[in-house]
Amino acid sequence: MSTETIAPAVPTRTGALASVTHFDPAAIAVSTPDGDLTYGELDSWSNRLARVLLDNGAGPGTTVAMAVEPTIESAVTRWAIAKSGATPVLAASGPAAVESAALGVTTYARRGELTDAIGWLVLDDRSMLVRYLTGSDAPITDAEREPMRRAS
Repeated sequence: MSTETIAPAVPTRTGALASVTHFDPAAIAVSTPDGDLTYGELDSWSNRLARVLLDNGAGPGTTVAMAVEPTIESAVTRWAIAKSGATPVLAASGPAAVESAALGVTTYARRGELTDAIGWLVLDDRSMLVRYLTGSDAPITDAEREPMRRAS
């Protein structure tokens, strides 16, 4: 079975989000049946989630499994993984790809079908929501991505 890995985080990619956010934060970035998300919201939401990911071991040189349906949450998760410096891998890529990840991001709806070989952040879990909603939405800095910072 092949492993589908999404392109690694590239500073210019997250820089592009920052540029659009700066010039037109109210423009629609993501539109789904669940609703719309502006560039400003995508930026701040993904910064908060990126900090949770960093605090749980994500960062440059790691992979983070994604088992999130194509919704606003999946867009936020992809950007958060990129901002952490980690590389996303889709859970549909198979058990070997997922089990090599530092951690995973999912929802209650998907959690039951996923391996217990890695720790999963469940986006709609109450304790996860508290961590996420109380975190800083300031831009992620290079210093926050450093392994020494994450180890402490």
